[in-house]
Amino acid sequence: METIYAEATPPGRGGVSIVRLSGPRAREIGEALAGSLPRARMAYRRAVRDEGLIDEALVLRFDAGASFTGDEVVEFQVHGAPVIVRRLQAALSARGARLAEPGEFTRRSFLNGTMALSGVEALSDLLAAETEAQRVQAMRVVSGELAAWTAALREKLIRAGALIEASLDFADEEVPEDVPAEVFELFAEVRAQIGRQILGVPAAERIRAGFEVAIVGPPNAGKSSLMNRIAGREVALVSDEAGTTRDVLELQTELGGLAVTFLDTAGLREAEDKVERMGVARARDRAAAADLRVILRGENSADEPLRVPGDIVVRSKADLGAGDISAVTGAGVDALLARVADELTGRVAGAGLVSRHRQAEALRDAHAALGMADHTMPPEILAELVRNVSARLAEVVGRVAPNDYLDEVFSSFCIGK
Repeated sequence: METIYAEATPPGRGGVSIVRLSGPRAREIGEALAGSLPRARMAYRRAVRDEGLIDEALVLRFDAGASFTGDEVVEFQVHGAPVIVRRLQAALSARGARLAEPGEFTRRSFLNGTMALSGVEALSDLLAAETEAQRVQAMRVVSGELAAWTAALREKLIRAGALIEASLDFADEEVPEDVPAEVFELFAEVRAQIGRQILGVPAAERIRAGFEVAIVGPPNAGKSSLMNRIAGREVALVSDEAGTTRDVLELQTELGGLAVTFLDTAGLREAEDKVERMGVARARDRAAAADLRVILRGENSADEPLRVPGDIVVRSKADLGAGDISAVTGAGVDALLARVADELTGRVAGAGLVSRHRQAEALRDAHAALGMADHTMPPEILAELVRNVSARLAEVVGRVAPNDYLDEVFSSFCIGK
């Protein structure tokens, strides 16, 4: 196995830059540059030298099996000048270490068994988190809550399996009558907990991926003006001429702690212009696929063909007369955004721990298998069912995974993580 290094802090000028070295030769290379290394998990000030003094740094060391990667790790905390980092990295390369690939530190953690796949996925989500809800959700999994939940369910299955095996081993002897009943009680309890987690998957997925909210309505209803008011800047071209908006414009923001992308769509009407017709068709498709629609009624519009329960309908241009909101003055806009936030917050109230497709599929398989269990099944079949369900629960956490999936996950990491 090669020894790898990378800068763990963002590149550029800063107060401190951290360069991590991981692998079987980490200690040897660290000692070549900084002399005697500190005791594990202790930080010491050391002069880091190559042909000359590179920097005065804080140096930390972690033993194999007790580090993030599971390998020996040496960490250099140097002054945050890019030239110092380049000089240190050149010295590491000269001694046989190589620059790590994106996500390679975390990949080694997974391969060495110090982190489960669910933890890797959650760490990826944490590094990409832009809202408080995303941070909280990712931290629940990173901290081991999902692993603890699946472990508790597997303990119940182990109990059920032991009772089933007892009925097989002592089939010709007296077996307590309540053994089969307890087995099925355990099945029902595990299945119910899995079912509740499955119900929370859609909400958890929306927290991780964010919501799309489409602003729809007829031409000149004030959609682009509302988009600009929400953004606090001009992101959409505003004109009195109908059909100005041809494509779908996006605005990513945070609302009520949730990631929300507002969509400004073309005015809905029967257009004669070919390009505008294409824009209207695209607007209808995106609006229909959005999680929520804010429908702006025009002066004579009462027809809202895209409306579904939960959508918000308001009249715009309150500054010109009767209306609920005004993108010009801002009247009613804060109240509208509060309504949007309340609606979306309600939808994620039951969010569970599972937000990945592969995890959800494993849970659905386990739930379906437990649903097939009944008192007429031979003990041998029930024992195999327990093994299969337990294996599917283990896949939720993920101690193994196909290489192509791993490549996809780790490609989202930055170099140094």
